Amino acid sequence: MKDDDRYQAVRSRDARFDGAFFTAVKTTGIYCRPSCPAVTPKRENVCFYPSAAAAQGAGFRACRRCRPDAVPGSAEWNVRADLVGRAVRLIGDGVVDREGVAGLAGRLGYSSRQVHRQLTQELGAGPVALARAQRAHTARTLLQTTDLPVTEIAFAAGFASVRQFNDTIREVYAATPSALRARPGRPASAREPAAGIPLRLAHRGPYAADEIFGFLRRRVIPGIEETTGAPGARTYRRTLRLPYGTGIAEVHEPRHGDGAWLDCRLHLTDPRDLSTAVQRIRRLFDLDADPWAVAERLGADPHLRALVAARPGLRSPGAADAEELAVRAVLGQQVSVAAAAALGGVLVAAYGKPLAAPDGGLTHVFPDPGTLAGAALDELGMPDSRRRALRAVAEALAEGTVRLDPGADRDAAQQALLALPGIGPWTAGYIRMRALGDPDVFLQGDAGVRHGLAAVGAAPADAAAWGPWRSYAVHHLWNAPAPTAG
Repeated sequence: MKDDDRYQAVRSRDARFDGAFFTAVKTTGIYCRPSCPAVTPKRENVCFYPSAAAAQGAGFRACRRCRPDAVPGSAEWNVRADLVGRAVRLIGDGVVDREGVAGLAGRLGYSSRQVHRQLTQELGAGPVALARAQRAHTARTLLQTTDLPVTEIAFAAGFASVRQFNDTIREVYAATPSALRARPGRPASAREPAAGIPLRLAHRGPYAADEIFGFLRRRVIPGIEETTGAPGARTYRRTLRLPYGTGIAEVHEPRHGDGAWLDCRLHLTDPRDLSTAVQRIRRLFDLDADPWAVAERLGADPHLRALVAARPGLRSPGAADAEELAVRAVLGQQVSVAAAAALGGVLVAAYGKPLAAPDGGLTHVFPDPGTLAGAALDELGMPDSRRRALRAVAEALAEGTVRLDPGADRDAAQQALLALPGIGPWTAGYIRMRALGDPDVFLQGDAGVRHGLAAVGAAPADAAAWGPWRSYAVHHLWNAPAPTAG
């Protein structure tokens, strides 16, 4: 887009571009999302930035009305598999806060200088500035939703000192931490320490909530997941294995799929895990997708047009734990969805890490790869070939020969998986689609995909025209009506 095109999007308050770029107003010193409801500034007073961090680095502070730091992430980072895309996903997962820029660069296989140069060129900000913007957003969330002491919030958000925390909050929000905490409308639940951290996880465009909550419900593994409530008012709950501790996430199904967010509540043993937990739940529910771009491409295809129109905003669920998803994919080989979930329950009961105290139906955290790598797995009652495949995946993950973190090279990960005994194209493709969040995977050998193709009169060769959104096409085919006989 050219700047004049961006200005037209701002004039029309087009939410499709929220997160794709940010609008800064020179006369006020404020930056906004394109859909901000405030009076549209004059063109000569507006400039544009590719990231919130870039706008902050130029001296602009976040608009208190539209909260541009809380927009969905750009869908571009889901599609891109290059250095910048991988780096952005890793920064979102908190790698810079935990391991520094050197750790980020090491994971990517580049020098720190190369990573900084590429990010600055494309996003107008380097890894430190991008991580700083994320820390500021995390701090604001904790200030406005919890009663944690300010000192604890500073370190939980990833700041090195209280002074750095205070300076950043003033620069980004033009307010002191105390002023942010005292803002009107702060939820009453924020005054209840045991209530967890309430959040609104933003998404863009329509959201097919019934389908994604149904997808997760059918795959619930007892002990680590549960779904309660009737369709239209369901709550999905699961445990999380996080860098500093464990957590429980509760996500509520919106009553109308066209809302702007999902209500979520996080219970964390260590608040430093907040930003990482948020990003992992966002990936699970595919909240950074661009449904308009998906619908534009897939809806233009004569085979998929009716399916896309019937389910606007259909998402491609990711994974809250990529290593867990890889193990679950092996459990799902050649068995039904229900049978795979039951096997998962047996695995969790035998090898999972118990929670300090059960919470409803949640009792464990999914076993880590190191535990499974040396396990006999006799409890599963699976053929020896599948047990060998499961152990091979667990060993590869534990040793690092297969990497599934947000910055992993998708092609390299798929090839490494295919080199393992018992891992075929379907398993590797399913892991790539969900664990690595690749929006362009077509599971050609999947039985549900074959039935969907037959229902719409399409052939596997037709999928070549559905890129870069073939993962979404797979979900549309899975939701297709049964093929008509004859």
